[in-house]
Amino acid sequence: MGKKRIVKTGENGESENKASAPSTVSKKKVEVGKLYVESTYNNTKIVLTDSKGNVLATSSSGSIGFKGAKKGTPFAAAKVGEILGMKAVTMGMREVSVVVKGVGSGRESGIRGFISKGININSIKDITPVPHNGPKPKKPRRV
Repeated sequence: MGKKRIVKTGENGESENKASAPSTVSKKKVEVGKLYVESTYNNTKIVLTDSKGNVLATSSSGSIGFKGAKKGTPFAAAKVGEILGMKAVTMGMREVSVVVKGVGSGRESGIRGFISKGININSIKDITPVPHNGPKPKKPRRV
């Protein structure tokens, strides 16, 4: 028959492994930071750092529950931005500089979701890598 599975619950009957919800009071108080948005065709990752580059919070489309092709959508990127925006507000953040990398559809909507929580943007910088013709191609095959 197999073993029975035991699900641990909290005091209110809630399951313990919920999606990452921001804590009510943050330990760090940071007013200025940087927001790194990496948007590929398949996923959107957003990292929030302080001005020195130390990571404060991170999130991605896959980590909040989207699967498959839905991870690369602008809607998923906006949700990721909103979650990090809430975390930034609890830290007391007021201004961010945004660094965007990648060609996915979540570039702009991830930023829009972040600023919807009332945080100002100083600058937006695009560091998407662009190939300048790359290595020499292989010779054609002779049969």
